Amino acid sequence: MAAIAAAATPESAAPTAADGTLRAEFVRVFNLRSIGLVLALCMLLALSRWMLMAYAEPAEKWLLGGLKFLRQNAISGVSMLFAVALAHAVAVSRGWNWGRSFRVGLAAALAAALVGALLRLLVFGTPLATIPQRWPWALGVVALWGLFGAAAVAMLRATWEQRQAQRALVDARCTRDTLEAQHLQATLSALQAQIEPHFLFNTLANVKRLYETAPERGRDMLASLIDYLRAALPTLRQQGSTVARELELARAYLTILQMRMGERLAFAIDVAPGLESADVPPLVLPTLLENAVQHGLAPLPQGGRIDVIFAREADALLLTVADTGRGFGHAGSGGSGVGLANTRARLAALYGPPAALTLAPNPAGGVIATVRLPLRLAQAHG
Repeated sequence: MAAIAAAATPESAAPTAADGTLRAEFVRVFNLRSIGLVLALCMLLALSRWMLMAYAEPAEKWLLGGLKFLRQNAISGVSMLFAVALAHAVAVSRGWNWGRSFRVGLAAALAAALVGALLRLLVFGTPLATIPQRWPWALGVVALWGLFGAAAVAMLRATWEQRQAQRALVDARCTRDTLEAQHLQATLSALQAQIEPHFLFNTLANVKRLYETAPERGRDMLASLIDYLRAALPTLRQQGSTVARELELARAYLTILQMRMGERLAFAIDVAPGLESADVPPLVLPTLLENAVQHGLAPLPQGGRIDVIFAREADALLLTVADTGRGFGHAGSGGSGVGLANTRARLAALYGPPAALTLAPNPAGGVIATVRLPLRLAQAHG
C-alpha cells in the first residue's frame, strides 16, 4: 500500500534518502496522494462488503453499514500508512540493511494494525468492558492489515533500493563520461603539442637555410615569419578553427616558402562558396602542406605545384592538398611521418569514424592528401 503511494509520487519532486533527513523520506511516503490511494483501497474493500450485504439487508441498513465499514477501514489504512512511512524513514535515515528494515517495518505494521483495530472500537462507541470479547474480530483485522503492511514494507524497500541503484548507475555513467572527456582532452593536447613544435621548428629551419644562402632574402623571410607567428601563435592551443582562419595561415606559410624556393614552388587555393565559416581542427592544413613541401617538392630540382581545395560533398567537408612532387615510393612519402600520424589520431579522437585522412597518387605526379570531416558551419571560435 505504501509502496503504491511511493510509486505514485513523482521522482523529481520526492526527496531521497541521499538528502539525509528522516522528515524528507517520511513526507515522500506519507502525503496527500498516498492517503488518497489508501482511501481508494478502503473503498474497494467497502464495495466488496456492500456486495455481500446487498442480498441480505434492507437498502437503508445496507448503505449505512457500508459507510461505517468504509470509515473503519480508513482508520486502519491511515494508521498503517503512517506507521510504514515512519519505519521506512527511520530505516533509510539510519542506513539499515534490507533485513533489519523489513523486521522493523513488519513490527510497525502489526502494531499499527492493532492500534487501528482499537481505534475503530473506541471511535464507534464500543464499551471498554466488552473490548476483550472482540478479540477474534480484532485478530482478523490485525491479520488483514498486517498482511497489507508487510507487503507495503517489502515493496517500498525494494522500490527505494532500485531507485538507489539507478542513481548509482547514473552517477557512475557521469563519472565515466567525465573521465573519458578528460582523457580525450589530454590526448588531443598531447597530439597537438607534438605537431606544433614539429611544424614550427621545420619552418625556422627553412629561415636558417635561407639566411645562409641569401641573407637579404632571409631577413625578408624572417619578417614574414614574424608576421605569420603573430597571427598563428594565439590560435595554436585552441581546440577549434575555421576554414578562413586556416587558409590565412596556410597562405602566409606558402608565401614564406615561396620566398625561399622561388619559381620552384607554385600554389593555388580554391574554396567553395559558403565554406569559409566551416569548422576545422587547427594545424591540420599546415601539417599537410609541410608534408607536401618537405617530402614532395623540396627534393626535386624543379620543385612543383601545390593545390589546396575546400569542397563540400553532401554533409561532409573535403580538404584536399595535391602536390606534384616525388610521389610514393620514396622514404618519408608514404604517410607514416609524425605529423600525419598525429593528424590521423586527432581526427579519430575528435570525430570518430566520420573523419579520415587518405593519401592517393596524383595522376600529374605526386600525392593527393584528402581529409574528410563532418560539415559544421557558423561556429564561433574565441
